[in-house]
Amino acid sequence: MANDQKMSTATNDRLMRRATYAAVCVALSLIAMKAAAFVVTGSVAMLATLFDSMLDMAASVLNLFAVRAALTPADHDHRFGHGKAEAMAGLGQATIIILSAIYILWEAGARLIEPEPVSSSGIGIAVTVIAIALTLVLVAYQTKVVRATNSLAIAADSIHYKGDLLMNLAVIAALALSAFPRFTWADPVFGILIACFIAYSAWQIVGQSVQQLMDQELPEEERDKIRTIILNDSDVQDMHDLRTRMAGNKLFIQFHLELDGHMSLTNAHEVADRVEEAVRHAFPGSEVLSHQDPAGVETITDFERT
Repeated sequence: MANDQKMSTATNDRLMRRATYAAVCVALSLIAMKAAAFVVTGSVAMLATLFDSMLDMAASVLNLFAVRAALTPADHDHRFGHGKAEAMAGLGQATIIILSAIYILWEAGARLIEPEPVSSSGIGIAVTVIAIALTLVLVAYQTKVVRATNSLAIAADSIHYKGDLLMNLAVIAALALSAFPRFTWADPVFGILIACFIAYSAWQIVGQSVQQLMDQELPEEERDKIRTIILNDSDVQDMHDLRTRMAGNKLFIQFHLELDGHMSLTNAHEVADRVEEAVRHAFPGSEVLSHQDPAGVETITDFERT
């Protein structure tokens, strides 16, 4: 079982690294195409999506280094590993995204005041369609990786590119409408909508990152699942002081077991190992630690009785 977990961890590590490389490669391709399209069209919506891709690139590079740091094994100075590097990277990405939203709002506002026609909209639309295809492939791969690894950094990066999908659709609409003189307002208005969506995405990333940095507990349904697994063992009379937290894609679970006070130390150890293994099986890759107490003995360190 231990070997299987090591193999699973190694596989997840490879998936996370490959996801960061894929994101950087796609971002580079999108920047090159969108820069050329902006030069030709002069569209503020295209400028918005170009800057978003440039900032996606910066965020993806930051993510690449953060994931590498997060996957570094625990050492003498970091006994719980380096998983929180992912949450720190998430906050960095959110900052970058918010700055991009502010810039786009500024440019779109100026274009609303002094409208400018969009030229060669067909070229812009063609480039945007290619960008959508590339982004769809990347998002599909990132979604697969997040499901397998539960990585916050990859999930945060994926939010950028999911936003890009909607953004690119908005750019197509803006370019198509801006081809008509009466709809010169469409380009900056869509730019503003895109900026608002980017800011909303950044807020989501901030929330997830702060939750990890503040060691927020798992959702109550997950905690109930852990309690059920523990209490299903016939030798466990009760349990208390359940604590959970995430650090990157690593889940830490701690709890106290209440066992027969006359049970030998050897038997208590065997029960604890059995229960911990059952919890690990339900939450693959998690680090599980239990403490054994005689049933009915209160401890002053308890934060909860369930």
